[in-house]
Amino acid sequence: MNSSYPSTLLENAVNELARLPGIGRKSALRLALYLLRQDEEKVAHFASTILKLKQEVNYCSCCHNISDTEVCAICADNTRDQSVVCVVENVKEVMAIEKTVQFRGLYHVLGGIISPIDGIGPSDLEIASLLDRVKAGGISEVILALSATMEGDTTNFYLYRKLQPYGVKVSIIARGVSVGDEIEYADEVTLGRSILNRTLFDESYKLLSK
Repeated sequence: MNSSYPSTLLENAVNELARLPGIGRKSALRLALYLLRQDEEKVAHFASTILKLKQEVNYCSCCHNISDTEVCAICADNTRDQSVVCVVENVKEVMAIEKTVQFRGLYHVLGGIISPIDGIGPSDLEIASLLDRVKAGGISEVILALSATMEGDTTNFYLYRKLQPYGVKVSIIARGVSVGDEIEYADEVTLGRSILNRTLFDESYKLLSK
């Protein structure tokens, strides 16, 4: 056996675990050995939970957030402000903003941001469904809460141009989140203040263009 692993089964498990984001081969080996030491019942429960997540999880038909039902709990909550929609890159941003307890509107999950270098264009994102929500009426403000990166700013500007014909207020979170930072890594206080102190996009764009 040329492999440094004493078992092909162990090596295969390490290879699969190492595919997970943020998991190197050393961490993958540690996880594989940990699972190997557990009772078969615990490992089976772990595996079935992951499989059930993949097979049964839903995406909200309205905002595209992860949900156990067709419409997520946030969209179904009548106590929230239905006229304000916060646009985020992915589900992790929804979770981060919800932790701040500063925002009581709805969300729209794009599923990514425009990144030509990665081959991601507007048609690859949930932009058309956002425009459909605005067209349907009842939305007075769209908050752009994307990461302060070049790709995030490109997506912000694209959305702003697309939303202009509908007469809704388009705002952007305050730059309390530093340029180059991603929303999910901002602390709750900073992120909460960024939401509360949001500014109109056209005013922010004029400042950035100077």
